[in-house]
Amino acid sequence: MSGHQTAQPMTASKSGPLTGTASVPGDKSISHRALIFGAMAIGQTRVTGLLEGQDVLDTAKAMRAFGAGVTRLGTGEWTVDGVGVGGFTEPADVIDCGNSGTGARLIMGCMATTAMTATFTGDASLRKRPMGRVTDPLSLFGTQAYGRKGGRLPMTLVGAANPAPVRYALPVASAQVKSAVLLAGLNAPGQTVVIEREPTRDHSERMLVGFGARLNVEQTNEGHVITLDGRPKLRAQTVAVPRDPSSAAFPVCAALIVEGSDILVPGVSQNLTRNGIYITLVEMGAEIEFLNPREEGGEPVADLRVRFSGNMKGIEVPPHRAPSMIDEYPILSVVASFASGKTVMRGVKELRVKESDRIDAMARGLEACGVRIEEDEDTLIVHGMGPGGMPGGATCATHLDHRIAMSFLVAGMASKKPISVDDASPIVTSFPIFEGLMAALGATLART
Repeated sequence: MSGHQTAQPMTASKSGPLTGTASVPGDKSISHRALIFGAMAIGQTRVTGLLEGQDVLDTAKAMRAFGAGVTRLGTGEWTVDGVGVGGFTEPADVIDCGNSGTGARLIMGCMATTAMTATFTGDASLRKRPMGRVTDPLSLFGTQAYGRKGGRLPMTLVGAANPAPVRYALPVASAQVKSAVLLAGLNAPGQTVVIEREPTRDHSERMLVGFGARLNVEQTNEGHVITLDGRPKLRAQTVAVPRDPSSAAFPVCAALIVEGSDILVPGVSQNLTRNGIYITLVEMGAEIEFLNPREEGGEPVADLRVRFSGNMKGIEVPPHRAPSMIDEYPILSVVASFASGKTVMRGVKELRVKESDRIDAMARGLEACGVRIEEDEDTLIVHGMGPGGMPGGATCATHLDHRIAMSFLVAGMASKKPISVDDASPIVTSFPIFEGLMAALGATLART
């Protein structure tokens, strides 16, 4: 999504039962990494099931700018002709990462230990997001970063000509920062070590091993310790991208709150570092069956059978679960609004520095829809109104945030009065078929 795209208001109205099969797109996190690791490998990597949202397309464009051959063969089918670790060439133009914090931070990591200069920018939302959390550890390798006040884009990185290996303890749980440091460590001599107090999504570690890197993960008194041997020869692979559990959460949660619904969502990743939302929903009383568990592309997946659940109860979500569901708190807060009792979400301050301040965006929007909310810097509390209890009737601000837009549209499918969003155009960044998929299930959506 470009920063100047025309706003597209959209309204969701109370829907009849949602039925049918919801085939959601490929996982965004894995799609980004498949393109990046393919570009850093030797030979041709083949990717199937790639998410073709704007965020991932911007990463594909960036990999071309660094010298890799990236070709679309058909829907979701791509090839990447890699240049090897340390083989990137200096880009001729600014790297525009659009709306993607994942793309920006991972790409910074993969060029940070190569002697070159690259300038990064993004849309209005991405230019507000802090990059110091990535450039600070990258500076330990010898990388230099020059950006706007507060470590924000646009930003120029000068890669380290003689990088040193790094041992880095993550100050906050962030798979993006972890991955950026590991990517930088690929072209540094010796061993790069990343320590995290709580495990975050592990797609980078899985994919590094799959492409031939030597990587060790162990639990110690320091925490979760990841050790990577530098300067490996990564070999091209075939990557089958599983379906995105974050995208799947929207039709799943819609079915849970729209009376009479019964849908199937096939092939959804059940990676233990990503499935916190599903554990939480089941604890609330959601009727979700996990069918045909299997492994695809090195990731555990299952087919989800989801039925309307009118007996869901509010719970306290344990803070340690936050890293495995950080992107799903907005849609969880919608489900909590239709549950009975209070849902308490603690340890969620990371939501303040996502595409928007998601705590504030959801709190203000839900309040406008008649839901009682409490919040502080690190907590969001939703007082549920029971099935069909949300009054609705508001127009909610999305703040250029795709997940905020989709969350309020799902709310409108079950609220008493329609709910509108001021701009649904950011949805294309992660879930380009959202509107059509939800309409095919029976949701009432209208561009306004």
